[in-house]
Amino acid sequence: MKSRGNTRSIAAVTVLAMAWVFTPVPADAQNAYITNQGIAPNFSDNVTVIDTVTNKVVKTISVGLAPSGVAVAPDGSRVYVANEAVKGTVSVIDTATNAVSATVAVGNNPVGIAVKPDGSKVYVANKGRQGTLSVIDTATDTVSSTIDVGLSPIGVAVKPDGSKVYVTNDAANGTVSVIDTATDAVTGTVEVGSHPVGVAVKPDGSKVYAAANRDSRTVSVIATANNTVVATIDVGLAPFGVAVTPDGSKVYVTNLNNTVSVIATANNAVSSTISVGNGPVGVAFTPDGGKAYVANQFDHTVSVIATASNAVVATVDVGTSPIAFGIFIRPGFATTAGSPNLSRH
Repeated sequence: MKSRGNTRSIAAVTVLAMAWVFTPVPADAQNAYITNQGIAPNFSDNVTVIDTVTNKVVKTISVGLAPSGVAVAPDGSRVYVANEAVKGTVSVIDTATNAVSATVAVGNNPVGIAVKPDGSKVYVANKGRQGTLSVIDTATDTVSSTIDVGLSPIGVAVKPDGSKVYVTNDAANGTVSVIDTATDAVTGTVEVGSHPVGVAVKPDGSKVYAAANRDSRTVSVIATANNTVVATIDVGLAPFGVAVTPDGSKVYVTNLNNTVSVIATANNAVSSTISVGNGPVGVAFTPDGGKAYVANQFDHTVSVIATASNAVVATVDVGTSPIAFGIFIRPGFATTAGSPNLSRH
């Protein structure tokens, strides 16, 4: 992906009254999968695996060229990596072996990627000129549908009940496309700040947080009930990645000025600012919410934050130019009542 100046290449209860069930996950299901994109023209082709219990690197996996987006399946069995080469692909990693089990051709310049909570589909934002979202059928590892969205789609998030997908379109007139997963059709478009990138959904499904409104340095908060922006929050310089804690109480946003803004969802205000490494991009939590991991693109490290104190407790060396854009650790272990319990490994 082309660099923008000196920034970076390439980031209440629901209306359905969902009940949440919490069950522990095995320690070996808590690996962090960090995509190392490399620096143009010498793009990398690997993923660093960090054991989040020990904060030690346990594996390096070869994938496609210029990996950036990454998503761990809710049951922890697979990891999906978007390789941002022009003729884009998605590498499918079997977590039992930490080896690539399939490679799926998608659109040009895939970046953001997310898995439907039931594991049946993977959504891939293709940032190339066509502005599309590829839908992968995980049973066959083939593209089952291609959806036209906005200009330069980049971030993807799925509502926890699996009904909607939210895609940020990284244009000056920034928007978020809303997709109905039953029909794979766009059902709404929400205007947000300019150049939105990262996106995440609150675990109760009530709010969407669109980060990296680059020119205005804000995060837009969208109410999912009516697809309207209900708050705009000032954060740091060029916000990029965004993640919500498993309990839904906080949102962590990475900023180009080497900080992470912590937003309290109760009042939509920044409650803390954390200094991390150089050029933070992706951010994700361990399933219990106790730690946040931040990929620092420019110093090739991952900062580990203890969420109870918001202090950096470890720094892990990884590959060249880590991006880790997406849910690169198995998601928090909340599951909807009546849905399969996805806490198995």
